[in-house]
Amino acid sequence: MTVSTEGSAAVRPGPGSGPAAHAPRSSGSSDPAPRRALRSRGGLLLLEAAVAFAAALVLPLLARGFKLNPLNRIAQVSGLAAIQLRFALIGLLCVAAVVLAMRLRGGRHFDLATRLAAAAIAGLASGFVAAGAVVALLGTPWPMFGLNGDSGRIVEWAHAVANGQPSGSPVYPPMPLYTLGYYAEWFHGGNTAYAFKDLQILGAAAFGPLVYLAWRMLLSPVRALAFGVVPAFALIDSYKPYSQTVLVLLVPVLVAMVVALRRSGTEGWRPLLLKGAGFGAVLGVLFLTYSGWFLWSAAGVLFAALLYFPWKSGRLKGAAFMGAALAAFLVVAGRYLMVMLKEGQTTKDYNFRFDNFTDPAYYLMWRTDMPGKVGDWPPPGEFGGVGLFALVTFVCLGAAIWLGLRKPLVVTIAAMFISAWVMRMYIASHMYETQTVQLYTRTNNQLLYCGLILCALVAHLVSLKLAERRTASEAAPGLPGREGAVIGTLCALLLLLGTVSSSMSDRYMPAQDGTYRILPWVSHTIRQQDGKCPKFAPKGECSKDGDQSWLSYIR
Repeated sequence: MTVSTEGSAAVRPGPGSGPAAHAPRSSGSSDPAPRRALRSRGGLLLLEAAVAFAAALVLPLLARGFKLNPLNRIAQVSGLAAIQLRFALIGLLCVAAVVLAMRLRGGRHFDLATRLAAAAIAGLASGFVAAGAVVALLGTPWPMFGLNGDSGRIVEWAHAVANGQPSGSPVYPPMPLYTLGYYAEWFHGGNTAYAFKDLQILGAAAFGPLVYLAWRMLLSPVRALAFGVVPAFALIDSYKPYSQTVLVLLVPVLVAMVVALRRSGTEGWRPLLLKGAGFGAVLGVLFLTYSGWFLWSAAGVLFAALLYFPWKSGRLKGAAFMGAALAAFLVVAGRYLMVMLKEGQTTKDYNFRFDNFTDPAYYLMWRTDMPGKVGDWPPPGEFGGVGLFALVTFVCLGAAIWLGLRKPLVVTIAAMFISAWVMRMYIASHMYETQTVQLYTRTNNQLLYCGLILCALVAHLVSLKLAERRTASEAAPGLPGREGAVIGTLCALLLLLGTVSSSMSDRYMPAQDGTYRILPWVSHTIRQQDGKCPKFAPKGECSKDGDQSWLSYIR
């Protein structure tokens, strides 16, 4: 199911051009050379995946041995610094391996070292956030927020489905509930509450490797890290990690599907049908995990699919590709889709949150429904109330379309941005009439992610043009060699991801301030199932429901 974007083939092979960029198109030939090449590329991708997931587990495992009180602010800062130190040292070892590969044996293993270093950094970055969750929950067996709010409902519903009973909400995505229920049976004797703590940590750790591998369908290793993984870290979440993970995976998967659709007219029948079925199955699994992003994206993806359908070169093959994808999707998620179509019409969201009372055009930060103490919101900007960050994203949106108007990568993401924007305004415009919210503020995340990707793609497209100029004219002075560019980029991304991961970890450090920090704080104040208080419960006191002072912040 590997595809590539246009333009990559113009770049010299190496870390700047992924395995998909130079893959020969399948023609049904029995020549063993292409088969060996495909097996080699598949083996390398599996190796990248293994390195990424292994790296994601290192920091959480090390954090389990920290000796500190997670409710003490100095201890929290020390814990973040300890994670950052280990992150930096391991990351620098990865960069050092790339430098060593460049200098030894004529750089023969430079490309392999680059692949593995990029994969490891992606895993380490999300492992950092998972390690922060480990620190925040040291001494308590409860998940973030214990049995309160969404956490409590998920624990209750997962326990029901694991015992063959219906969940409390037929429209809630079933995959997280079944995953939690069976995981609890296997590892926690059926205790879904304690099991949810593990899955919060493991879900955060898996975020980086999954999004990296999704973008590897489209981009080379370093580009996937820079232009796919980095924007995704604005959304990483260790409270309910699966919803944001579906979003950051859905975007590259849908883009890759549109790219494959565009090329379907020249594909052989067998790889065409297998590829279509593969995309449909993956989308089915994502739909079962969190379906909201599909609603926001549908119109934009339909536009891109119609635009890039092979109307002239292979209508029958294009239809077969889409038919295979649809059939596989229905096999995986058809039953839940029917439930959504039936029950979704009568399910209403009447829960007005903090963001429902703010300017609907502001999406650049989401304070969630637990904002704590805030001043003016949205923050006042320099240009007509709009800040510099918003101006940059809109300028980059236009620049990305200008530079990549003929590229499905750019057009599909821009269409998904516009689709989410229109859906957001449509639902919000009916909010007063219907007195329902229908989760429209969740489009914040899709708008932000697509906007950040488009900003990154401007750099991607410009760098491709520079690489083409360098390849076309070897005498062109002033442009550095690709080895130096790769090493410098890895160093910059290591520092950037380390800083971002520390910030995203810090927002979950326990505190009584009404923000996300209250989630792990409550976990330390709930009486354990053996009747004892968690190890670091304030003043050694706890209760059945835990500290409920957070309610005062949202009334």
